Amino acid sequence: MKRLIALDMLRGYALVCIMLDHMPISAMRWFTLANFSIFDAAELFVLLSGFLVGMVWLSVETKQGRRAAQWRFGRRAFEVWRALVFGGMLMALVSAGLLALEMDHTAIWHQYAIWVLENPIGFFGVLASMWLQPNLLDVLAVYVILLASVPFLVPLMLRYPVGFAAGSFVLWCFAPVLNAFVPNHRLGGLLFNPFGWQMLFFSGIAMGLFRKQVMPVLMQYRRLLTVLSTGMFLFGTAIIIGAKIGEPALAFRDALRLIYGGEIGKWDLDGTRYMAIMGASWLVAVPLAGIMERMAASRLGVALQQIGRGGLFSFLACVLLSVLGDAFQMNPLDQGILRRMAVDVWAMVALWWVSALWLTYGAPWQMSVRFRRETKA
Repeated sequence: MKRLIALDMLRGYALVCIMLDHMPISAMRWFTLANFSIFDAAELFVLLSGFLVGMVWLSVETKQGRRAAQWRFGRRAFEVWRALVFGGMLMALVSAGLLALEMDHTAIWHQYAIWVLENPIGFFGVLASMWLQPNLLDVLAVYVILLASVPFLVPLMLRYPVGFAAGSFVLWCFAPVLNAFVPNHRLGGLLFNPFGWQMLFFSGIAMGLFRKQVMPVLMQYRRLLTVLSTGMFLFGTAIIIGAKIGEPALAFRDALRLIYGGEIGKWDLDGTRYMAIMGASWLVAVPLAGIMERMAASRLGVALQQIGRGGLFSFLACVLLSVLGDAFQMNPLDQGILRRMAVDVWAMVALWWVSALWLTYGAPWQMSVRFRRETKA
């Protein structure tokens, strides 16, 4: 399977945005995706992950058969679950260490640090059962559920694509009601509603599976789709700008609200956010494809590619760096913008560095095994 460098770059960009967005007083969080679009890095990451799943499934099934593809994604769901559990334990321990050093932080709830020290087995149990999903890692819980469904649902999608799309849409329509029945520490189910976010994830999978069949048809309506996608993206941007302006833009905001209705919720995946990210995906894939390729080939683009290719390891690194960066920016209090920006730059460089190390040497435990082998040799 040929790698798409622009896809890797965008996955890396999404991870950088996720990291900065979870540092509450970050100086550079005001330049992340959520500041100029109605969707944010979470939608971007889930859509791109789905697209990658579709591409990998097609490649594995073609070369090794459907059973191999099913086994691969069943194993991947386990790997993401494992990352959720051990990442949650590590994040809580990092938080406990920061509190022991009297370094306050607000990126995550302090109670995790208390639980992991007072009852580590119990804390491990609630993470392993996914009864509790710590903030910053809560998106992994829905990702586990969606990946676990891939071995069963992708064959259905391949056989009945139109019926599958209709079923996915109906499920999304009833997402808030269905999510309330999911056993969870929160009232109302998981924070990231799996019945809502499945539509975005499987839309990405469909793009990866059927792009060779669908794109020639869509290209016949290229101009119309580009105009509609641009309009949808700008509409979402206008909503965000109006909200940031506040009271002076009240009449403008009320006019927009007549079009999109009430509050645009993230957790159930509001239709406005869904259409905006889908429109943006067309713009990136077609009219801006050449620009994206050139950006991905630049030095900054290559660094973002490395972060994106780090996948799950890079995601865990970005979460831990969010907690550390938040603590460094809050202690001491009343830091200037230059110092906070220096922490932002440090966090981004650190994320790139650990991702590059992982790509070169593997995970830390793999590095130690390799080092022992080389030493013996």
